Amino acid sequence: MNFVYLRPVIVASLLAALTGCGFSDRVEEFSGPTMGSTYTIKYVRSSQTPALEQLKQETEAILAEVDQQMSTYRPDSIIEQFNDAPAGTCQVMPAPVFTLIDTGRELNALSNGAFDLTLEPLLNLWGFGPKARVEKVPDDAALANAKALIGMQHLRREGDQLCKDINVQVDFNSIAAGYTVDRIIQRFAELGISSALVEVTGELKAVGKKPDGKAWRIAVEAPQTDQRIAQRIIELDGYGVSTSGDYRNYFEENGKRYSHTLDPSTGAPITHSLAAVTVIDPSTLRADGLSTALMVLGTERGMALAEQLGVAAFFVTRSADGFVTEGSSTFERLFAEGDKQ
Repeated sequence: MNFVYLRPVIVASLLAALTGCGFSDRVEEFSGPTMGSTYTIKYVRSSQTPALEQLKQETEAILAEVDQQMSTYRPDSIIEQFNDAPAGTCQVMPAPVFTLIDTGRELNALSNGAFDLTLEPLLNLWGFGPKARVEKVPDDAALANAKALIGMQHLRREGDQLCKDINVQVDFNSIAAGYTVDRIIQRFAELGISSALVEVTGELKAVGKKPDGKAWRIAVEAPQTDQRIAQRIIELDGYGVSTSGDYRNYFEENGKRYSHTLDPSTGAPITHSLAAVTVIDPSTLRADGLSTALMVLGTERGMALAEQLGVAAFFVTRSADGFVTEGSSTFERLFAEGDKQ
């Protein structure tokens, strides 16, 4: 697939699943490439479960549909046709596109604009987008021109059509993977699978129990560029997980570091000390978008929003002595300190 998932998620590492030896049910697994990264599926197989090959075909059919509808890396995708059309254009869209547009509007409002699906001109300008030429700091005129082309308010729905009043461009990379995870989990449930762990480009969701009766366990990584260290171990059943971080996708110019995470209010990379934030929510789609929004807001404003919304969020902030971690009250209630490693 050509759907490159730009946001460098701090991948929540999948802990080793039991093989189910001694149990009538067992854990099976398959994986593959997608969105410029990979996907991994673990599920509990029983006598009524469809064959692995069928499940892989079902999974990859969903991945292919998302790619064809929402990829900004293939010119024939539905959203790229819309992006290439001039101002004043209306185009018929499939229902999933509107699901993501509606989620984008909700998160944009909740975050006071910190989350925005129309940042592609800015992403390209800074070197992080699908049409980027080089990673560099733009001049003020170029930045002002790009900022004039963003804003969720420039999108509207008319029946089954998406319309734009300026030459706005939609980029779903901040929520497409979370949406895809939810779609796969939903399809597995329809096929009679009640226990699974689905991961797509680092966004994941777990439902049900493993054959030994224990929950699926995942490790949230510490923000290190050269190694993977588990910072918090959590058990999941019915929750999606998304982590955003600023430390793997960036460039340096004149000794200054520029993150791929852009603040829509400035049009420039974030400059605060928040290194990573993990959001856990029953909707992986929502978790995916919220992790981006909280990352843009930074620790103080992000924590305030998490508390206001009752969101389970785990913040990792840089300090003079290393990293400081803090969970929202909902996070600490759901995932007790006893799980900390």
